[in-house]
Amino acid sequence: MAQKIREAKGLLRDIPKPGETILPKDGETNVLITSALPYCNNVPHLGNIIGSTLSADVFARYNRTRNRRTLYICGTDEYGTATETQALKEGLSPRELCDKYNALHVETYEWFELAFDHFGRTSTPLHTEICQEIYINLSKHHYLEKLVKEQTYCEGCAKFLADRFVEGTCPHCGADDARGDQCDVCGRTLDAVDLINPRCLIDKTHKITTRSSAHMYIKLDALQQHTEEWIRKSWRAGKWSPNAVINAEGELVDARLKSGLHPSPVTRDLTWGVPVPVIEGEEDQGMEGKVLYVWFDACIGYPSITANYTPEWKRWWFNQENVRLYQFMGKDNVYFHTIFFPSVQLGDGRPWTSLHHLSTTEYLNYEGGKFSKSHNRGVFGPAAKETGIPSSVWRYYLISTRPETADAMFSWADCIAANNNVLLNNFGNFVNRALKFVASQYDSVIPDGGDAPGPLSPNDEHDAEFISEINLLLKDYMEAMDSVKLRLGLQIVMAISARGNLYLQASGLNKALMAENPKRCAQVVSRAVNLIYVLSALVHPFMPTTSEAMLEQLNAPARAVPDVLANDILAGHHIGKPDHLFKRIDEKMADVWRAKFGGKPKDESPEPSADATHVAPAMSKRKAAAAKKAADKAAATTVSAAPKSAEVLALEQKVAEQGQVVRELKTKTPRLRRTDTEIANAVLELKRLKDELVVLQKSS
Repeated sequence: MAQKIREAKGLLRDIPKPGETILPKDGETNVLITSALPYCNNVPHLGNIIGSTLSADVFARYNRTRNRRTLYICGTDEYGTATETQALKEGLSPRELCDKYNALHVETYEWFELAFDHFGRTSTPLHTEICQEIYINLSKHHYLEKLVKEQTYCEGCAKFLADRFVEGTCPHCGADDARGDQCDVCGRTLDAVDLINPRCLIDKTHKITTRSSAHMYIKLDALQQHTEEWIRKSWRAGKWSPNAVINAEGELVDARLKSGLHPSPVTRDLTWGVPVPVIEGEEDQGMEGKVLYVWFDACIGYPSITANYTPEWKRWWFNQENVRLYQFMGKDNVYFHTIFFPSVQLGDGRPWTSLHHLSTTEYLNYEGGKFSKSHNRGVFGPAAKETGIPSSVWRYYLISTRPETADAMFSWADCIAANNNVLLNNFGNFVNRALKFVASQYDSVIPDGGDAPGPLSPNDEHDAEFISEINLLLKDYMEAMDSVKLRLGLQIVMAISARGNLYLQASGLNKALMAENPKRCAQVVSRAVNLIYVLSALVHPFMPTTSEAMLEQLNAPARAVPDVLANDILAGHHIGKPDHLFKRIDEKMADVWRAKFGGKPKDESPEPSADATHVAPAMSKRKAAAAKKAADKAAATTVSAAPKSAEVLALEQKVAEQGQVVRELKTKTPRLRRTDTEIANAVLELKRLKDELVVLQKSS
């Protein structure tokens, strides 16, 4: 089929050839992107995916549509206590466990169409080499010190126990199953040596004592001034969003910085990890048989995975002048990426490419609660494809609810509404209507609308307002995406497609227009098709398969994001076969999926164990209070899980849909928002629906 595409520099997308290694170029914009390395002891749920990997993928794809040299690196974080603990539970060796979950992560990410340039893992020889080199450099620069502290020791296993290998009674609330690092009942952070009646996770009959153990610590206190100077400089240059480290005014708010950093451990008494290297001339350090702490080696996974991608990895990681590093993660990982690892880089002494922009998210919750793998609550790993919902729709919905400034809630009703009301009725309708008209009325050949190749004039006789609005929206889109405001960028894409629908409607595109004013009809068709071509690039970061389907129907090559609307698909171009981009989802499926992925209420009030009798009386009272609180919570969960009436479900859906309307109105730019009154009215309607729901629930 004939292709007639305007020839212009930068019009088409630069796509690397198969097997081509992506390397930065001096003097150009080079973008290095990482997403937090997922632990290799479980499968990711939707909240994990939107929190880091999917968000990073959208930004990486966007930069590729701008023809920027872009490298997106990720992989599984495989060392540490969490891996050893899970391996013990599953009866596998740590290596076997990591092989199992690495494969599950890869399968999940492939289905969600995450386009990593390299997805690796931290249990590689290169990772060990790079970690040990950094450790040695820190020692050479006198940023390491040996400290001796008390640590739990299992006499039966004849070894020191890391925090997650110890469980016992919480000294704060009396819960019997507190781990050595945290109590899940009261949420307090713990030290394993403080547990009452500590038990070895390997064999609970073994006797637990404490012994002194020597470990190496990085002197964060000695590096704090340099770290703070770096934070202020990077925050300003990279335009970080406000977070737990620095606020909108550039003030450091992290409690650890404000109270003064303390030396932090970089070694552990484990077997699964990077061996602590022996430093020449310091053989008496007493670190034999120990490994590097997982939070010391985890962030080093970014350069080490890059090194497994290319031997020229230092062109990315020692190139601050030409490379901008963007890092994506959930809010719980901020400290390690903004304070701990930058301190390590500064102490190492080499010219590391350091963080340019930090993109964090809050939590995505599930249908009024939290995701829970142990209770089968929520969508985990490859299970998303079991719904039959295409990956592009999943990607759209997750980005549209991305918890950028506050926690967000996954809702099946919202997900279905997003597909039916936005993708099908708005975006898909515009594309299908225009292309079907070309196929049926012009024998699939683009007519001559009278426009010369190149940008359309904003002073056009017929479409001045349309062209100007599209160009302004394109500017808004690029500003939003460059600022990593992904949800806003997606909203603008949908606003552009809505403007395309309005254009077809206002122009009166139909057979009558073709008969009465064939020149104008051809012009409208040509401009609509060229807007679809633009949309194929704008939507690519969010829904790559949808973008590919659009290009196939246009019979056009992948293009870059343009600055303005132009006549790029020329008269005489032969399009492909039009088809629907999306299919309607039956709203009743929300109940089916709620049942399938709803799991079962968690029983949070277990019978006291025999060990509870050894707790002091005052501790027993605290434990009783905690148990009562847990029991009340479990009872409330059971009530909320009771079957709901059709009226309640219908009204819940209305509340969810109206909530989405309010969220979208509040995040729109002034050009996309009608009036502040519109927001106020939408909020009032949401409040009315919520009040109605409360009344209905009480009467049910």
